[in-house]
Amino acid sequence: MILLGFFETYVKLSEEEEQQLQREVKTMETKEKEKVLELIISYEQKGRKEGMKEGMKEGMRRLIETMARKGMTNDEIARLVDLPVEEIERLL
Repeated sequence: MILLGFFETYVKLSEEEEQQLQREVKTMETKEKEKVLELIISYEQKGRKEGMKEGMKEGMRRLIETMARKGMTNDEIARLVDLPVEEIERLL
């Protein structure tokens, strides 16, 4: 079940807590399960978006560092990556 998989992945439960969770899930009404599932999906989507955003930032930082190592000025880098010079300086 997706709900239990979510808890196994993101929430570390003791064996007793896991058994209690399984009992509670079994007693949930279908509508309750659907609401919980929607919440889980929402959190997973948010996590993916945040991960992608962080990955893009890290990629940009590495690109800027590489350009600087190759001898480009902060002004040149700023023009190429479309960021203010102050941001380039902060990232270096």
